[in-house]
Amino acid sequence: MSKKILILSGSPKKDGNTATLVNWFMEGALLKSAQIAVVRTAFLKYKSTGCASCRACQKTDKYECVIDDEVKSVLAKMAKADVIVMATPLYFFAASAQLKLVFDRMFSLYKWDNEAGTMETPLKGKTLVLIASAFEDVGLKALEKPFALTAAYTGMKFKSLLVPNAGVSGDIKKKGDIRDKAAALGSRVA
Repeated sequence: MSKKILILSGSPKKDGNTATLVNWFMEGALLKSAQIAVVRTAFLKYKSTGCASCRACQKTDKYECVIDDEVKSVLAKMAKADVIVMATPLYFFAASAQLKLVFDRMFSLYKWDNEAGTMETPLKGKTLVLIASAFEDVGLKALEKPFALTAAYTGMKFKSLLVPNAGVSGDIKKKGDIRDKAAALGSRVA
């Protein structure tokens, strides 16, 4: 049975390093007949600049955000995917704001019972993949940490491909060894 892979690409560039890494990852996943959907988070229509901390999502039995914008459907796709890929350039030692807007809204995919000390989520058992690149060899481990912690907290498997010294936008296309690593990761998680 083919896996459903949802890729959230957090770069505002359509043909830069992040887009290239996503394409290479997809090459490997498609070899395993994965069903792939790509969401370019920089081009979603938002009604809120991230989670509004209204906690209305915690007052319903549905795993969905109450803010009715394009992120709501992305979150629904996350709950149904087998693999969630977050791809981003390194921006000041963190993920791009375009990706972080969706990442923070994942709050609605969790239900906490503080009195019982429990948490339920449809994300448990899935695989979370981080694909990230940086101009130089600084900051990628700091960027990776919130994704790895989220996966551990959620009960997800975690994989990452961190590419230091990727250069300016588009330079990564000159790095064939990285293409092989990205495709192999795609094949492995599919």
